[in-house]
Amino acid sequence: MDVKVSVVVPVYNPGDAADACIRSVLEQSMDSEEYEVVFADDGSDDGTAQRLDAVAAVRPNVRVLHLGGTGSPMRGRNVAMAVARGEYVYLLDQTDRLERDALERMYARAVEADADILIGRLVDGQSPPLRAFDRNRERADLFEDRLLTLLTPHKLYRRAFLDGEALAFADPGGILAEQTFVIRAYLRAKVVTILADRVCCHLGERPETPVDPYVHGAELRELLDVVDYEVPPGVRRDRMYAHWFRTAVLRRLTGNAFTLSSRDRAATFTTLRELVVQRFPPRLDRCLPVHLRVRAALLRAGRLDHLLTLAQAMRGVRLQADLKDVRWEDGALVMGLGVEIVRAGGEPMRFVPHGEDGLAWEPPVALDGLSPAPELLDVTRAASRARFEVYVRHEDTGLIYFLPVNCSMTRSRHRNGIRLQVTGEARLDAAVAALGHPLPSGLWEIHVRMYGGAHQARTRVTGSPLNCTGTLANRSRRLVIPWWSDEGELGVCVEPASFAESIVLVSPGATVTPQRDHVFVVVPVPYVPPSGGPPAELVLRRSPRGEHEVCAPALIEPGVPGQLAGRLIAKFPIRRVYRSGSLAPGEWRPFLRVDDREIGLRFKVLVSLGGRVRVRTSAAAGRPALRYPPLKRLALRVPWMRNMVRVTRSVRRRYLPN
Repeated sequence: MDVKVSVVVPVYNPGDAADACIRSVLEQSMDSEEYEVVFADDGSDDGTAQRLDAVAAVRPNVRVLHLGGTGSPMRGRNVAMAVARGEYVYLLDQTDRLERDALERMYARAVEADADILIGRLVDGQSPPLRAFDRNRERADLFEDRLLTLLTPHKLYRRAFLDGEALAFADPGGILAEQTFVIRAYLRAKVVTILADRVCCHLGERPETPVDPYVHGAELRELLDVVDYEVPPGVRRDRMYAHWFRTAVLRRLTGNAFTLSSRDRAATFTTLRELVVQRFPPRLDRCLPVHLRVRAALLRAGRLDHLLTLAQAMRGVRLQADLKDVRWEDGALVMGLGVEIVRAGGEPMRFVPHGEDGLAWEPPVALDGLSPAPELLDVTRAASRARFEVYVRHEDTGLIYFLPVNCSMTRSRHRNGIRLQVTGEARLDAAVAALGHPLPSGLWEIHVRMYGGAHQARTRVTGSPLNCTGTLANRSRRLVIPWWSDEGELGVCVEPASFAESIVLVSPGATVTPQRDHVFVVVPVPYVPPSGGPPAELVLRRSPRGEHEVCAPALIEPGVPGQLAGRLIAKFPIRRVYRSGSLAPGEWRPFLRVDDREIGLRFKVLVSLGGRVRVRTSAAAGRPALRYPPLKRLALRVPWMRNMVRVTRSVRRRYLPN
């Protein structure tokens, strides 16, 4: 049987970090005779080579290439691609993980589209979301479909295409060498296809390695030479140059490695300035956001002092996304948002009126000796296109989906300047939010990314728990609940694990109603099933050891799904001095007991010496460990005593009456 796909994995001393990768490539749904895995070992000395040899001995579709240590995965990729027998080749890193049906789906889609390159959906929990994966694309365009944001090697390549174009990685090489390989492949491929509706690969964390400024400069020159050879002068080439001007030059002048450490700073500045003077003419600045335009001007002028001052002043700039409203409409969660970019202290970003109706950016520091041209600081066009994007991110897998948004930008006066705010609504329909498919179960974070004026930034949505009512999604009939993290960040839960888990999510909204000699503790219930839910008890334990406990049956009142949350109500006696079965001054941690199982709730009940009762939001507490009296604890230190206690407890529980 012909080999359809060859998976190429360079490895070097991964240790246990490669376990998920190895399992994922061995457990593919594609028939083992239809694909092969080629591991290129770069001289590992941690036992990885022997382990892979053992796998290859029992797996006919696994091959291991033992190479001398080069310190770079590039040679391993080149050698493995040269011996690959598959119709297509997929490049993977040692800490990545493929979905079980990834090869089968990617191969079928590549054959259907007759693609030279197919990009399966990638998931990376740390990086910003990629708009390139907002839908499937049969013939992707370099700019319209944002292929320049997908420059890692993780793609399915037709082997005949690689051989025909003699594509190979520069050896040795770093990230820019990988990008050189990918951009050359993009520019020579006839068909590039994007498979976005299902996750194909989970990217592992790549180790951060120091970047030599001179090596970085040499690799960037080589990349630009490829662009010059493949793309004629004009707007298209300028847009490509502008991409690396932003990512490979100007961003290196903003990070902590540049601003907080003097190591390699002079070499970085000198190398990048020489590159800019030689390869990045001023006409490219119009493709940059305004703060990077200013950095480019400072770099050309040789003003390292101003670059450092500007970078430090910009470090605190962030996005602020405030939740104004949460409601359910036709089974979808609608979120009203107000978003703007603020400075480190929370001060709104201010713009200066320019011309009749224009705006100019006001740098946060004085640029002595540099007189920026008016067009350099003009942000009128960027401000007119200010908008925000809202996306959901799965808390465990890092999977991201964008939500439909309606928003508009408003101007207002602020301290002799202009303040820009973007307001609008985002709609989350869990039945179709995953590119037309239902959202997978689990906890989903709500994130916002804004483009406006001088900057772009992203953040979590924050706000008070305005609405914790759950409802059943329209088509899938699965329970969806809005909830807030311990930091006040909004999320949604699709199909909570149990009735008790759903209450835990919204428990920070608990309240107390004190009466003369007792207090009612009221906990919101996001959704009460038609059956009324299982019997429940609310348990309060006095912190920190939980030595005192008060338990009360809980009455559950149903609400109206999507409109009004239900309530769990428990009544507790209260006294000034502790007595069994009643609350007394102190800090009490709540637990919900359902079906003889307990789970901590996310608040505390505080009782003052004067009898005042209040609630404070807190992380959920674990059940305190059983604590024996001092003499018993001492006796349990005897080796045979602990086993005797365990046996006695088991006999009593199983055979003696209560």
